Amino acid sequence: MTLQHIHLCPGQGAQNVGMGHSWHQASPSAAAMFAHADQVVELEGGARLSQICFEGPTETLNRTDVSQPALFVCGLASHAGLAEHGGAAPIAAALGLSLGEYTALALAGAFSFQEGLRLVATRGRLMQRAAEASRGGMVAIIGADEAKAGEVCAAAAEGQVLVPANFNAPGQIVLSGNVEACDRAVTVAGAMGLRATKLAVAGAFHSPLMQPAADGMARALEHVTFQPLQCPVWSNVTGRPHGADPATLKRLLVEQIVKPVRWDACCQDMLAWRKAEGLGETASLHELAPGSVLRGLMRRIDRAAEVTTHDAIDQPQRA
Repeated sequence: MTLQHIHLCPGQGAQNVGMGHSWHQASPSAAAMFAHADQVVELEGGARLSQICFEGPTETLNRTDVSQPALFVCGLASHAGLAEHGGAAPIAAALGLSLGEYTALALAGAFSFQEGLRLVATRGRLMQRAAEASRGGMVAIIGADEAKAGEVCAAAAEGQVLVPANFNAPGQIVLSGNVEACDRAVTVAGAMGLRATKLAVAGAFHSPLMQPAADGMARALEHVTFQPLQCPVWSNVTGRPHGADPATLKRLLVEQIVKPVRWDACCQDMLAWRKAEGLGETASLHELAPGSVLRGLMRRIDRAAEVTTHDAIDQPQRA
């Protein structure tokens, strides 16, 4: 019986000061990835990406143009460290939340670490610029399904942008749009008996306010040659595995910037695929560094699905 791993790759919001440090210390391959990133990713003031990951400050790490390449490097560094320390297995499948989709695609061989790093650094810069050019925000709605979230948006938009941005788990949906519309959404959701919380984010991600970033990403992806995927990778836009056509894959990555992330659907479909392929006993779920956000979401999606997290080399946890 050959054991395999299905990798879950975190997205923005999972970053934390200290991320990747233990992998950097324990694994030459992980250290080499951080060193390469320090050469490729240009940060304000000449700071090194690894330094921001390991030491902060938090406000710098939380910038979109910093956190996105940081998460990509940290995820792949933890995977490289697992391989060096005997904790890796053949990859059966991979899926990632938002930025994490690029980490998953790198694991599947769509592009090299170096090419992926350039792409996510570009994506982060474009989304940071789009956020700074618009007054946007996001609101987490607890207790709503997709129809209820649509009702909140329809009632609170008042001619502005307000759309569902993340379907994270059953009853957990994030809205995105103009700041004023987000403020109204909190009131509207409360009147409907829903719990609503404004999120501390830089902009209205996964909404039409990110269109300039999507346009820039389309231009960046034109010059990249994608290799055939070596395992299934789920699209955040469709909630289904990507097909074999590189042009369609690139189009979906562009659309992902302005369309909602269907993480719940991705996970549900992946679990159904694992069962249909007869991999329930042999393909275990592993969340790459940093954090355990995706393990928490999986508890809400399917409590029977165990996820092992690898935030640090000496801290694998299962739940």
